[in-house]
Amino acid sequence: MFNKSKTLLVLVSFCLAGGVFAQAPKYSNEFLSIGVGARALGMANANIVSANDVTAAYWNPAGLLNLRSNMQLGLMHADYFAGIAKYDYAGLATRLDSNSVGAISFIRFGVDNIPNTTQLIDANGNVDYDKISKFNATDFATFISYARNLAKVKGLKVGGSAKIIRRKLGDFGGSWGFGLDAAASYEYQQWKFAAVGRDITGTFNAWSFNLADDVKEVFAQTNNSIPKNSVEITAPRLVLGAARQFSCWKDKISILAELNLVNTFDGKRNVLIKSNAVSIDPVMGVEVGYLNFVFLRGGIGNIQKATDAVGKSITTIQPNIGVGIKYKVFALDYAFTNIGDQSIGLYSNIFSLKIDINKKLQQSGSSSQP
Repeated sequence: MFNKSKTLLVLVSFCLAGGVFAQAPKYSNEFLSIGVGARALGMANANIVSANDVTAAYWNPAGLLNLRSNMQLGLMHADYFAGIAKYDYAGLATRLDSNSVGAISFIRFGVDNIPNTTQLIDANGNVDYDKISKFNATDFATFISYARNLAKVKGLKVGGSAKIIRRKLGDFGGSWGFGLDAAASYEYQQWKFAAVGRDITGTFNAWSFNLADDVKEVFAQTNNSIPKNSVEITAPRLVLGAARQFSCWKDKISILAELNLVNTFDGKRNVLIKSNAVSIDPVMGVEVGYLNFVFLRGGIGNIQKATDAVGKSITTIQPNIGVGIKYKVFALDYAFTNIGDQSIGLYSNIFSLKIDINKKLQQSGSSSQP
């Protein structure tokens, strides 16, 4: 017997794929908006300023220059929708010279072993479970990142990432995409600032579909649209951030606070600050560390207006929490996301691991973050 939840997901996948081509979508390549690294996710994705490890290739490529080792490996795994969807990340960053760092990162979001029930019922109305096959719906992304210090401007770092995207719906169809991110970080006294332009040229995904005639017939009989080859564009967005770190109790305790503003320009969205020209989604995160060994994190984001069961307008938020431990060359982080609404299955337990390789004896910088 097949899994009904996965069957529902595949129907949604086809509907979304078909809808992509009716008009320019507001939400495109959304798997790239989830984030990487349990440290950042525990702070509700408020991380573009304080990203100082291999995951900076995703959050803010300029932050790769804060890497404390010659090389660092990062890994992450998370389950969504009660384990139906798998989300995985792997990244490797390395110092190229004293003023530059390079990195490569891989992301996969997928639903595996989805039942294909298009041939379940034959032309005579007979049900044959032997006709059920399985396929995977997967999204892949590769980031190739570079960061460099600008010697002429003290405290200014710049970076960028080229993104290659592959999305695939079994043998039915798929797309190839390409996009660019650009970023800058600046330090002034005790404050740090960052700006990240994501999909700055628009990220293009060229979709192609190869549906057999019998599958098209099933779609027509069930009043489903048959997707056509076309191009999907992910609109640019600008993320601005500011952060400051404090120390207390003889420098044994560190407190980091960060605010990010996610700005989109593709029409009004359901966020805290919205207009037809620009919508602004604020996210806030805090990290408290003790002896640069153990860390407690929290954050809020996804602030929206919603309607409750009796039709009353309410404001909803998404709270996240997390913890981390750093020991020698290892850093293990955990995040529990969307703890405010577990009923719909969008929360997740997320684990990530970072390993420093060829660690330098002399480390620069005074940051106490892992």
